[in-house]
Amino acid sequence: MITLRKSSERGYADHGWLKSFHSFSFAGYYDPKHMGWGNLRVINEDRIAPGTGFGTHGHRDMEIISYVVQGNLAHKDSMGNVKGIPPGDVQRMSAGTGVQHSEFNHAEGQTTHFFQIWIEPDVRGIAPGYEQKTFAADEKRGVLRLLASSDAAGGSVKIHADARLYGGLFDGEQAASLTLAPGRKGYVQMVSGELQVNGLKLGSGDAAMLEGETRIELGAGKQAEVLVFDLAP
Repeated sequence: MITLRKSSERGYADHGWLKSFHSFSFAGYYDPKHMGWGNLRVINEDRIAPGTGFGTHGHRDMEIISYVVQGNLAHKDSMGNVKGIPPGDVQRMSAGTGVQHSEFNHAEGQTTHFFQIWIEPDVRGIAPGYEQKTFAADEKRGVLRLLASSDAAGGSVKIHADARLYGGLFDGEQAASLTLAPGRKGYVQMVSGELQVNGLKLGSGDAAMLEGETRIELGAGKQAEVLVFDLAP
């Protein structure tokens, strides 16, 4: 079964300095039909205005991934990390027993556009951890490049969760597929452009939730950027 969720169906919050689309219930947005998918708990598509950002706040027992599309995300945390996250980089923060961090847009005149992803961990109470890696566009062109996994396969960032996250860029005749083991769930999040997922047409911001499917087939892209998840039930 494949369920298509259009971008316009997501929750939306406009705080002036922050414009955020919520795929699942988050903060002031609550939808009992969309509390997560498998162990995927949060996908927020955020746009942060120049000179603003999230002040210091805390997390615990969650695997948090940031995927920057435009601009640069300035990160500072209680583990001593002070980083800038540009497009093409994937940041993983394991909150574990507790971490404090802040996220800002210091770029003048440029909005920072990124996806914030939370995946429920399969272990709790671990020491907080941080990892950041660059995945060049050429690594994702016409293929599904593994970005995050529980075993750090293929140079992906390591998450403490039974999930795999892939990124891809597709245009024209470029195509790729991903096999889903029995019982696994799939989730496809469009970042930009257009793409067919198992024959369904998705546009920017759209998502497809797959359950009971054996494969995810991607093709017929038009300047498409996509995130694909292989998730525990």
